[in-house]
Amino acid sequence: MKTLTLALALAFAADAAPPLPADAPFREEIARFAEIDAIQTPPACPVLFVGSSSIRLWTSLREDMAPLPVINRGFGGSTIPQANLHFDRIVTPYRPRAIVVYSGENDIDSGASPAQTVAAFEQFLALKDARLGDTPVFYIAAKPSRLRIAQLPKQAELNRAVAALATKRKDLRFIDIVPAMLEGGARDLYVADGLHMAPAGYAIWRDKVTAALNAAGIPKRRCR
Repeated sequence: MKTLTLALALAFAADAAPPLPADAPFREEIARFAEIDAIQTPPACPVLFVGSSSIRLWTSLREDMAPLPVINRGFGGSTIPQANLHFDRIVTPYRPRAIVVYSGENDIDSGASPAQTVAAFEQFLALKDARLGDTPVFYIAAKPSRLRIAQLPKQAELNRAVAALATKRKDLRFIDIVPAMLEGGARDLYVADGLHMAPAGYAIWRDKVTAALNAAGIPKRRCR
């Protein structure tokens, strides 16, 4: 165990990214991740969850994904370009067995087109290819939030584009949570702000993500 801990520590030292610029978006949150890692060595060969606040606020993630080891690196109300900017801080060092991404909804809300958002995600995949080879990526579809119901057509265009991209890449899988969330009926899947999810919403995500990971054999996958 001591040998494994030392190996992980050395890997993190080798993967250390340059100091964060003073004007880096979400600088304090990203720096906090490094502080957490310094206090407690992250689990080896985790499933890494990255993205915006829908990942950050998934407080039951560890229990929902058990017995798989997981790391949550959702931050702020981030966009895909911001995840790309911090890739070597929130993805590369963990050498994950798989990466689950929820990002893109905020991109659309901030004015990016679906095409621009997909292009940014392709940059994320290019970074993954360069740093982590064939590590599989699972993309959770943009969710149909009550607050952003007017953006459903653009979200649908984004989702279709990522789903199409997944048919061309063996390392990418698209997780479509939209039909199950729209079928919620009387269940309230969101908290009062109409954007972030209540436990019932995360229960849908838990089932869909777990099914996708299992179908891809992730629980048995070894890390690089």
